[in-house]
Amino acid sequence: MNTQLASILFLATCFLAAALGLAWAQRRSRLSVLQGLYWWLAWLLVKFLWRCRWLNPFPLPADQGAVLVCNHRSSVDPFFIQSATERKVHWMVAKEYCQHPLFGPPLRVCEVIPISRGGVDTGGTRAAIQLAAAGGLVGMFPEGRINMTEDFMLPGRPGAALVALKARAKIVPCYVAGSPYDRKPWSPFFMPARVTVRFGEPLDLSEYFGREQEAGVLEEIILKTLAALAALAGQADHQPRIAGRNWKPTSEELEADMAASVRRRNR
Repeated sequence: MNTQLASILFLATCFLAAALGLAWAQRRSRLSVLQGLYWWLAWLLVKFLWRCRWLNPFPLPADQGAVLVCNHRSSVDPFFIQSATERKVHWMVAKEYCQHPLFGPPLRVCEVIPISRGGVDTGGTRAAIQLAAAGGLVGMFPEGRINMTEDFMLPGRPGAALVALKARAKIVPCYVAGSPYDRKPWSPFFMPARVTVRFGEPLDLSEYFGREQEAGVLEEIILKTLAALAALAGQADHQPRIAGRNWKPTSEELEADMAASVRRRNR
């Protein structure tokens, strides 16, 4: 009986310690209770299903705003970046996902920034600028969609450069390797993987401040950012390219990309 009671007391103490630890961490966190729960769930997936390794620490202090620019191979790429910091990362996400009955509610809890896929989304850009200028983190994928091709990266759009210049914030290149994907946004949740994440040195854009209206400035910055991503990946021969203003793939191009993704995964 004494042994049983001791076991029960030991388990109760463990649960109480865990609960107090979570409560203490939540008080120190900038995340809401629900956001904190999502963070822990994401961390468990990232660590145990996708076996992620962060090759270096997140390079910014807790009070500094920035634009995080990442390559895009999977719908869960933001998980790997978010799990490296307890700060909110406001990812710019296509509006159709934000309005989706399944994906919309958690995306809204995570305070993503809804944007239109084609052309320039003035409202989304303005929101991103305000967040970065106020010391927040804004996450952007300059490729504009998941890269399922054999190319290292798709052509990049200069939106991240505009947001960083207007907010007078730095750009942090983030390279994710090995993230899982199989045609559908939910497919990674059923795919084990081995993922690595490497953060680059923040790019100081102070020499460009106030010059966002000059011809070629945004393109120059985004090319430098894409080159930094290539360097993180060990792709020194990669030649970054700029996408057209209203560039959008055809259904035939998307189908070809998906076929290429399947071939690459089955090697």
